[in-house]
Amino acid sequence: MNGAMNRRMAGLLLAALVFGLDQLVKWVVRVPLDLEKRGVIELLPFFDLRWTQNFGISLGLFEADSVEARWILVLGTAAIALIVLLWMLRERTGGDIFGLGLILGGALGNILDRILWGYVIDYADLHIGTFRPFLIFNIADAAITIGVLIILARSFFLRDKDDDDEMQLAAKES
Repeated sequence: MNGAMNRRMAGLLLAALVFGLDQLVKWVVRVPLDLEKRGVIELLPFFDLRWTQNFGISLGLFEADSVEARWILVLGTAAIALIVLLWMLRERTGGDIFGLGLILGGALGNILDRILWGYVIDYADLHIGTFRPFLIFNIADAAITIGVLIILARSFFLRDKDDDDEMQLAAKES
């Protein structure tokens, strides 16, 4: 197996790990902690577990207020996840594959929530007193955000260098 294929397999493994961890933590807050009934568990002065049902997408936009809207969101996010998967399977650079793996795993975790429950389970409430710099989120959301930031940073700061490295790598693999 060549280097690019190994990196792609690692990206798929990362996506599976993010998906699994996301679903495990959502199960913990839903079942053993019964956060839906408890509402809030204060863990630290700046971090709580707070049950939230997100019927929309990022930043609560495009809220699915009907069964049809729910499935439109499922299909739309699944189409985006498929594009990310195809991009990852064509990508050669490890950094981009890493970012895409995070995005894919997070997207799949949130898609499964929407299929099973009709909403995405959010629970992580990071705050400073009453000031909340972020909306309540979950591991999938964090992975997607970090993955997008990696892709953006690499495209702004590293693309020229990576293109040179990729050409040298392709020449060696030929």
